[in-house]
Amino acid sequence: MRYGMNGHMIAFFMGFLLDLAFGDPYCFPHPVRLIGKLITGTEKKLRGMGISRKGKKEGKNGKELRQGIGLVLIVMASVAAVSSFLLFTAYWLHPALGVAVECVMVYQILAVKCLKVESMKVYHCLKNGNLEQARQTVSMIVGRDTECLDEEGIAKAAIETVAENTSDGVVAPMLYLAVGGPVLGFLYKAVNTMDSMVGYKNNEYLYFGRAAAKLDDFVNFLPARISACLMIAASFLAGSHFSTRGAWTIYKRDRKKHASPNSGQTEAVCAGALSIRLAGDASYFGKAVKKPYIGEAVRGVEYEDIKRVDDLMYIAACLCEMLCLLVMWMIDIIK
Repeated sequence: MRYGMNGHMIAFFMGFLLDLAFGDPYCFPHPVRLIGKLITGTEKKLRGMGISRKGKKEGKNGKELRQGIGLVLIVMASVAAVSSFLLFTAYWLHPALGVAVECVMVYQILAVKCLKVESMKVYHCLKNGNLEQARQTVSMIVGRDTECLDEEGIAKAAIETVAENTSDGVVAPMLYLAVGGPVLGFLYKAVNTMDSMVGYKNNEYLYFGRAAAKLDDFVNFLPARISACLMIAASFLAGSHFSTRGAWTIYKRDRKKHASPNSGQTEAVCAGALSIRLAGDASYFGKAVKKPYIGEAVRGVEYEDIKRVDDLMYIAACLCEMLCLLVMWMIDIIK
């Protein structure tokens, strides 16, 4: 499939604008939700194949590892095939249709507006003093237990989610879209979705989800660090509520204090930029997990910080968009 870089750049830019304007449309099935259904159905079929040597723990674990690898291969192949077919067919029918379809695909891959909308639901609940509703709302966007969180704990959970997803839901998809178009973009979303669904370190998914989790760590390694740099730059542009020096200092000191090799990158920048302390102990599936703090508690966390981290995310997204377009333009000139 051959088409001009100009059309790719137009689709990339227009898809970004569509996401900023409309976010995730709830009125029709989103491709990521369809990927989620594919993951669920594939997992069910793979697990239904049974476990050889049931009496031996090693056999069970090995079987789950192989099934997890099978899940990754089946989902990736399916997503690549469908997205490639749709894009190829659209461009084969007419270049303008191809650009339009690619634009919609870019729009569906990005999650800037959706991330802000979901976090602001938590903000409004806290602002109105409705803690119970805030706990329920934040539980929709975090993996930790939220039943016993106080106002600060709820705000921290929302802030950490926005900080982490600035990479996973915004910068990383943009980078993969810029490099490989919607096909690579959807492959990235497939990896990210698999990790969010099966990449848990619990009895059910410790072995089955390991391939997905390791692959997610790999594909996010560079984007997470680029995201951190963009957020540091964003803290400089965002105004007096943000500390660029704090963002850089805490990033250097605390970026490795997270269990994930990638999540701590943007969380450390966010904590330093806002002069607050994030992370710390949390509960997952009823089990308390000891976690180190990230950042310094120069002041307490407040619900207004949710709006501030959204500002950081938006500025970082715009910086990334401009950076990607510049790189694409330079590549076009070289060619």
